[in-house]
Amino acid sequence: MQLGTLYKSAPAKFTSKKIISEINVIGESRRGWLLEMFERAGEYLKRIKNYKVWKDGSKAKGIETLSFMNQKLDYIHNNPVEDMIVENPEDYLFSSARDYCGRKGLVDIEFLR
Repeated sequence: MQLGTLYKSAPAKFTSKKIISEINVIGESRRGWLLEMFERAGEYLKRIKNYKVWKDGSKAKGIETLSFMNQKLDYIHNNPVEDMIVENPEDYLFSSARDYCGRKGLVDIEFLR
């Protein structure tokens, strides 16, 4: 099972525990780094026993308008730029931003309109 599949398949209540468990089982190449980051994130919080996987305040919101969808798509496309991985969203090989600006991405996408 890949880490991305795990996020989608685990029940919400047990997702964090399941993710940590699977990281240890599947041979994730970034295992040590991920566990260290999760541990560090919860280090000073009394309610966290071992690892903090999710940011506080992250609540799911339904996408009901085109402007909200475009806002979220722009946010996702700009993450590699914010993290200083690339200068432009379309330069990130694994981003659908490439497709939206007329270049071919690595993954076939269905355009959101």
